[in-house]
Amino acid sequence: MISASPSQAPSAGDPAASLALPWVVRLRYGMVAGEIAVVLGMYYGLRIGFPLRWALMPLAVALASNVLLGRLGAFPVRVTQNTLGAVFCLDTLCLTAMLGFTGGATNPFSSLYLVQITLSAVVLQKTWTWILGALSTAGFGLLFFVRLPAVEFAPHHFDEGFSPHLIGMWIAFVVAAALITVFTGKISDALRKREQDVLILQEQVAKNERLASLVTLAAGAAHELGTPLGTIAIVAKELEHYAAKVAEDDAVLGDSRLIRSEVDRCRRILERMSAQSAEPMGEAPARIGLRDLLVQVSGQFPEARRALLDLQVAAGEIEAVLPVRATVQSLVALVQNALDASSGTSAVTISARTNDSLLVIAVRDQGHGMPASVLRRIAEPFFTTKEPGKGMGLGTFLVRTFAESLGGRVSFDSVPGKGTTVTVELPLHAPGGAHVAA
Repeated sequence: MISASPSQAPSAGDPAASLALPWVVRLRYGMVAGEIAVVLGMYYGLRIGFPLRWALMPLAVALASNVLLGRLGAFPVRVTQNTLGAVFCLDTLCLTAMLGFTGGATNPFSSLYLVQITLSAVVLQKTWTWILGALSTAGFGLLFFVRLPAVEFAPHHFDEGFSPHLIGMWIAFVVAAALITVFTGKISDALRKREQDVLILQEQVAKNERLASLVTLAAGAAHELGTPLGTIAIVAKELEHYAAKVAEDDAVLGDSRLIRSEVDRCRRILERMSAQSAEPMGEAPARIGLRDLLVQVSGQFPEARRALLDLQVAAGEIEAVLPVRATVQSLVALVQNALDASSGTSAVTISARTNDSLLVIAVRDQGHGMPASVLRRIAEPFFTTKEPGKGMGLGTFLVRTFAESLGGRVSFDSVPGKGTTVTVELPLHAPGGAHVAA
């Protein structure tokens, strides 16, 4: 079963990792340069004895990994949380190796472990921060046992066994790492939530802008086409009267009636494109029974197609307060899509029921269904899977906008090869309407 809601499309990835990549690369260059300067300063400036070549080797590995990380921006490769997490773990291991060659836990620069933990807490999720904290703690502890001693760092420690100072340093490191992980992680979570809220708001603003464009397009089309259609309708009516009373020509009479029916069809299309399909505020909510609502929907179709509709209403005289005209137009758009997907041979089920304070209407077809790639875009404006000239791709978009304007929602369930179910949830008591009687 494939299920999707248009308002909750799957994410293409965590944007935080991609956004953080450039300055993470710059920061790592600065860290490696600083560590190299410290190592060279201790060796040449302070004359501290340790194997310089081995001490610089882990820093060379970190530098090479940063060059590769910086080149990822030039390739179509997504930088994920796992990518940066693995890089920070590599930095921690390289720092452990460097400290091991320069005095181990007695090296005062062991506090550099906290930089990786803090950076992880800001950029990555809490899971990676705890992993970095545990890895740093283990690496710092390992330096008590595996290290090349530096005599210059020894005056504050015992030569044999553990000194209270070293144990205190380790405990202080664990406490500091835990505090950074917890508190910085909470701040980072709050910032991520704020970022997600901003992205949702931006999506909503973009959707409203698209809707405003549609309203302008529909208003212009109605204005430009309304006058010529009205003229055609008047001429067709006069032609019909002439054919009926003067000419007595059945062919002319049939043609005039055909012209009028096609004009009425064009007007209905314009009405479905109008802003009222998505903005029902101009229509006052009215009380209507669920069965009457579905009957009005089926009445919008020719008799041949009406025979394919299976109306199912929950038992009982249940009524709702809704903008009836806009609701009917929205459901007609969904039923039309279902009939088109069924190739005009299979039945389309329209069911209506209540769920607490919600009206739940489902339109189910037995057509070819839709893959997940189509479901993700099904409610986008001007997106359609129909052949050119058979659809503008506005139906489901207007239905979703209409439902959301009432505080409802639209969801799509589809099984490729078996059909699609569209579920519309609307409040039983629409804003501005009277109380519901059930």
